[in-house]
Amino acid sequence: MPQKVFETIRTGIEAFYGGAAALVVKYDEVSKTERNGRFAFARKIRTEAGDFAFHFKRSDIPFTDTERKFGEELASAFQVLFNGFKKNGHEAHYRTALLSSLMDIAIARYLRREHHRAFWSIQRLIQMLKNLSYHRNEGVPATTGFIIYRKQLHAFRDACSGPEFSWNVFKPNLSISPEFFASPLTYRLVDGMGTYFTSNINMRVTGMIKFDSYGHCDAVERLYHANTFGLLNRAGKGAFAVDINFSSELEVMTCPDKLFVWRRGNWSLFDPDIYKYFLDGSMDEREQELLIMTLYSLSKIRHGTIVLICEQEKRVLDSLKKGSVGGHDSLSSMLIDQVKDLKVSDLKNSGQLVRILSSDGLTVFNEKGELLDTGLIIDTSMTPDLITGGGRTTAASAASLLGKVIKVSEDGPIQLYDKGKLVYMFG
Repeated sequence: MPQKVFETIRTGIEAFYGGAAALVVKYDEVSKTERNGRFAFARKIRTEAGDFAFHFKRSDIPFTDTERKFGEELASAFQVLFNGFKKNGHEAHYRTALLSSLMDIAIARYLRREHHRAFWSIQRLIQMLKNLSYHRNEGVPATTGFIIYRKQLHAFRDACSGPEFSWNVFKPNLSISPEFFASPLTYRLVDGMGTYFTSNINMRVTGMIKFDSYGHCDAVERLYHANTFGLLNRAGKGAFAVDINFSSELEVMTCPDKLFVWRRGNWSLFDPDIYKYFLDGSMDEREQELLIMTLYSLSKIRHGTIVLICEQEKRVLDSLKKGSVGGHDSLSSMLIDQVKDLKVSDLKNSGQLVRILSSDGLTVFNEKGELLDTGLIIDTSMTPDLITGGGRTTAASAASLLGKVIKVSEDGPIQLYDKGKLVYMFG
């Protein structure tokens, strides 16, 4: 039965959806409201045993359009594998294949869009880059990247022409085969940050593109691939990019700002809309957008932080303040005073935002995106009923009684806290 098989993969799927509850039930047991509500949705699976549904529920943050569309591909991939596999006493083989392949298949299905014949070429590229991500050359991780476009080459180049790009066309073009990365130059000169290979949807490499403005971008824009997303926006419907970053992770970028990230052997979705839902009404939209970009950047370079968007009066914050990372040092206080009341955008543009957030302690912003304080130590003894973990987790739980909290762990995961509890996790 599908329910029994689903248990093999349920944990990984729930993690992909940030901790949402996922289950397989009879389709007619799901109400019409739960089939496409804000906090729940279902996708049908047709089997010989009847119609079932992938059913997802989340109580605190609505599901985004991207999550719902990916759910379609996930259910379709499960249906094909479940119906097409003849067990004949090899149930363990089937479960192993499902566990290792379902998410890869769903990613490839999502990226191919309506071009069904593109599935295998996309899957082969992803698998090749996965293999390359384990590679080291003289101790340095391999990094590279591809821009995949759907148009004819001349139409793609016309759409993406401009002084900010340098193009090289390969004549003849090259097939992405297992021998493609035989030379270290393929992943040294084309790094997937400022330089990419360009390829059509059939995985024929037609050239390479360099972002001439890459050196003028700040650290956050580089880490969040601002140039790449800008190019994809011009490249046309269905274009996407995939790279191996310096942390040996795969990042698959789709327009306008979504990232599928293969990290530590599992796929996760970084969808800014999730964080916008979480912060809705708590912070100025432009400031929160820049904060979200920065927090992903910190996750990528493995710098931990805790950010509170304070919804209470300052005196309430002061009552939970136990101390400061700088202690009573007058110089530390003077330095903090220099950046207080500056907005997220001001701090990002000056290059100070990453440095502030990657320092120890809690950083606090108000609803306008202005910095209220940084380096705070929260008195967690005043909130004894909260579920505790490590020091940063306990502090995040306690601080979330004052507003929305985003915590980035030193090993990469991003967690969202509200009213003392964890409501979502990425990575």
